[in-house]
Amino acid sequence: MPAALAKLPDGAWMSLPRISAAFAPRVKYAEPMSRHTSWHVGGPADAFFTPADRTDLIAFLEVLPPGTPLFWLGLGSNLLVRDGGIRGVVIDTTGLDRLEAVDATTIYADAGVPCARLARRCIGLELGPAEFFAGIPGTLGGALVMNAGAFGGETWPRVRAVDVCDARGRERRRDAREYSWSYRRLVPPVPGEYFLGAVLGFEKQPGLTEEAMRALIARRKETQPIGEWSCGSTFTNPKGDHAARLIEASGLKGHRIGDIMVSTKHANFLVNVHAATAADVEKLVAHIQTTVAQKFGVTLTPEFHVAGETR
Repeated sequence: MPAALAKLPDGAWMSLPRISAAFAPRVKYAEPMSRHTSWHVGGPADAFFTPADRTDLIAFLEVLPPGTPLFWLGLGSNLLVRDGGIRGVVIDTTGLDRLEAVDATTIYADAGVPCARLARRCIGLELGPAEFFAGIPGTLGGALVMNAGAFGGETWPRVRAVDVCDARGRERRRDAREYSWSYRRLVPPVPGEYFLGAVLGFEKQPGLTEEAMRALIARRKETQPIGEWSCGSTFTNPKGDHAARLIEASGLKGHRIGDIMVSTKHANFLVNVHAATAADVEKLVAHIQTTVAQKFGVTLTPEFHVAGETR
């Protein structure tokens, strides 16, 4: 039996090689999450595990002591990790990268597949609508969690079934109809399950090329700070309006707290201009919410997820 994963005095979790040396090459300790988030902020994760594939992941979960805190990570977009870091184990899903055609109109993709890669594969197979995936700066797993979308499309209308597991590594397949979804929101049938992959359905859509997809992305680059350190869109759009319009009309374009700034290119993007902290991000988010609420009576809802502890 594996040894217990005891707590150290500083709150870090004891090294996982004491459970099984087989996983040691794929585990890092006190790993700065700023290296793994698109905002480039975030304190250390106690342990950071990158599985080689799904089999490796399930084997790892099976030997973890019950109750070990888990946090599942894709490409780190739409995510704010607080400055105190993440207790327990971060699961880096980018090693889950299987992507294959099931039949003429169906694709299977692992949770760690980047959405842009999924879009390119669908276009190569003349399947659509799928080009919107190219505008989602994350993995399919993250897109499933928040029903991500771009260019007028969103993830869950394409989902036919998902593969999930629980914290002990027990797997199952669920029909998409077991989930409730809406704009940037998903309600799972059972809490505590994690996405391993999904079966996605499309229609034959000949004529769309990678050049057309690149043109869509180029148009986005003209109006958004693509390539700068941001999490993507900061707030969801309120019904009948746009968060960017409300923020800009409140005079907040270019407003800065520490090294986090409202983009001068698109007001719904907050950009880390050098060495921002998560605390600075949360202060600026709160300031924007207060200012917009006072001016327009609208409470903006953050689109990004928050994880970890304050310092």
